[in-house]
Amino acid sequence: MKVVSLYARVSSEKQAQKGTIESQIAELERRISEDEEKLLNEYRFIDNGYSGSDLERRGLDRLRDKVGKGEIDKIYIHSPDRLSRKTVYQMILLEEFEKAGVEVIFLNYKTDKSPESNLLLQMQGAVAEYERAKMMERYRRGKLHAARRGSVSVIGKASYGYRYIKKGTTGEEGKLEINEEEAKVVRELFMWVGKERIRTIEVICRLKERSIRTQTGKERWNRSTISQILKNPVYKGQAVYGRTKVGQVKPEIRPQRNAGRQKSCSRYSQDKENWIYIAVPRIVDEELFNAVQEQLVSL
Repeated sequence: MKVVSLYARVSSEKQAQKGTIESQIAELERRISEDEEKLLNEYRFIDNGYSGSDLERRGLDRLRDKVGKGEIDKIYIHSPDRLSRKTVYQMILLEEFEKAGVEVIFLNYKTDKSPESNLLLQMQGAVAEYERAKMMERYRRGKLHAARRGSVSVIGKASYGYRYIKKGTTGEEGKLEINEEEAKVVRELFMWVGKERIRTIEVICRLKERSIRTQTGKERWNRSTISQILKNPVYKGQAVYGRTKVGQVKPEIRPQRNAGRQKSCSRYSQDKENWIYIAVPRIVDEELFNAVQEQLVSL
């Protein structure tokens, strides 16, 4: 009996929530049924929220392990870019499957072993890479333009002390609004450090005594969280866009075991001259903010 499998992938949790993965699987199952093949549940390999630029994917690794053991005869995949967005990775995987005697079926592309077919597949992969790079650059430029216009939508998650009000249906821009309950805590943090001159460890103790939780609901605050709040100019009315940028993955001195999904990129700090300031409602005045910065330097 021929063993048939399917592989499906979406690159973000948002896509997964929208049902993109389900539609892929449905199309693959329909094609398998049309080919009068039988698919066992254990031979469904799914990657939800994994980038096509990364080969380290849980579902793909399981598929490759099965192929390597000679347990699979045929793989159904929606399109080559679901296998990988990088042409070189596509070639590596397809060669690996071919050497194992596995037939690969793409729903939107007919494959054979001819040089012409391989060339066409590489050309399609190159075009897909180009389109993705162009899309990412448009996205980056769009956010940069929005930041220069003063749009807070580019900031992402609202800092502790604020809530983000989404763009309205009538066209008004999204905005940051002060969360008074959290803002009260922020003001106290700045007063404790800027006026009373207490250390971060004492700040943490006071927060614990008052049973004040972090933005994510944790009971214990850590020093880095306190430091991030006290150094963030958003609290004096200046939200910052462009503080970090995405780049190549930083090499790990000691890679963690069983860390799950590997990072496909890392964030790097940008020089202050590249920051773009966006006006938002302030929680503390500039004098107190500056006093805190002086105190942090002396600690």
